[in-house]
Amino acid sequence: MRARVLASPDVQNSENAAGAVEVILVGAGHRSVGYAGYSAMEPGELRVVGIVDPDPVRREAAAAKFEVPADRQYAYVADLPDEPLARAAFNGTMDALHVPTSLELLDKGYDLLLEKPISLDPESLLALQAKADDLGRTVVVCHVLRHAPFYAAIKQRIADGEIGEVLTVDMAEMVSYDHVTAAYVRGRWRSKEECGSSILMAKCSHDMDLMSWFAAPGKPVRATSAGSLRWFTEKNAPAGSGTRCLTDCAIESSCPYSAKRIYVDQYRWSFYAWEVLEHLGRKPTEAEMLESLATDNPFGRCVWRGDNDVVDHQAVTVEFDNGTTGNLTLTTNAARANRTVHIVGTKGEIIGSMEDETFDVLRFDASIEHHTTETVSTHAEADVEGYGGHGGGDMRLVADFVAVLQGREPSLSTTSLADSVNGHLAGFAAEQGRLEGRWVSLDEYREAAAPVVTAG
Repeated sequence: MRARVLASPDVQNSENAAGAVEVILVGAGHRSVGYAGYSAMEPGELRVVGIVDPDPVRREAAAAKFEVPADRQYAYVADLPDEPLARAAFNGTMDALHVPTSLELLDKGYDLLLEKPISLDPESLLALQAKADDLGRTVVVCHVLRHAPFYAAIKQRIADGEIGEVLTVDMAEMVSYDHVTAAYVRGRWRSKEECGSSILMAKCSHDMDLMSWFAAPGKPVRATSAGSLRWFTEKNAPAGSGTRCLTDCAIESSCPYSAKRIYVDQYRWSFYAWEVLEHLGRKPTEAEMLESLATDNPFGRCVWRGDNDVVDHQAVTVEFDNGTTGNLTLTTNAARANRTVHIVGTKGEIIGSMEDETFDVLRFDASIEHHTTETVSTHAEADVEGYGGHGGGDMRLVADFVAVLQGREPSLSTTSLADSVNGHLAGFAAEQGRLEGRWVSLDEYREAAAPVVTAG
């Protein structure tokens, strides 16, 4: 039997008594469908009753998975009836569609579980917040790392006062070489013009949110950053490389970025690389995959000769209104994917590695020892079967969302929309600061948006 780690038996009984929360899926991609998998784990808490997606293959596949009848399948949010079909919607659309679809869903009466990033710009971000506030709707952003046992345990130590008041938050994200090339060199987030998001907001809105969470009650007031596209450019293409891995490349067999090795032999990032073959309705054969990579599949392109323009490394600095400072280093092309954190407080510090699922709590010691060290492992909690990716945070996020809608007490990890807005604004300010070579105040965005929000 799968262990239940989110609630006591008494809470479980109250959940069942409250009845399942009904939701619709808007955007039947791997994120929203993944979250909806909670309905199979806990059918007494969540039930999927509608699907919205313009792609008939994805729409019908999701409908079959969750047993949604044909009369509750829609191509667009505008096609939904005026009366809400369910209490809430899981919005897993692409980044540029988050705000427009969310505004429609809020108007139609849905509470939202919204995939990150919330928006592509500060103006629409603040407009969405104003709309949710005006209508009294609940919007929870999918900052799943808050719910990962590793980060939740760190936050609990901070909340319990174990390291005193937080002075500095230093974080780093190392994106592995195969991940960065799949998503940010060959994939749909490779160009800000193409997807609308900087890599900082597309990849690190998690980290900006965590930084703000750890620094609370301080709120971010200004930010800046530095970074560039240094490695994945044509001038760095090695001798013998071509335009596509399987057509004119003489070094494909020894190249770490080989499309054949990553997407065919290892079948990694398959939900990205083989989207072009989804119409087959099955896993493509090796011959089909090789033919696709050799012709028009963007994942078959040389990583040094694409149209990517997002930075491949960035260093962010944020100042908070209580004097706390935060730093985030984004590094791509790492051999090993990892996130690290180092928080220094007035009574001690916390140092940890998400990949290792352990952190150390160091405390001052006025006795013969210089300091004490407590090592904490969250591996057992993160490894509970069925709780999904992001360090076990995915399904815990959904469980907390259900708890919020049912009026129960959510975990410490649950975020308000206002909390998520703070982290996003800090990210927008950091990216603008990189482009303009200055510190950017978050008040600049609020002051610019105020007349628009008031008029709206």
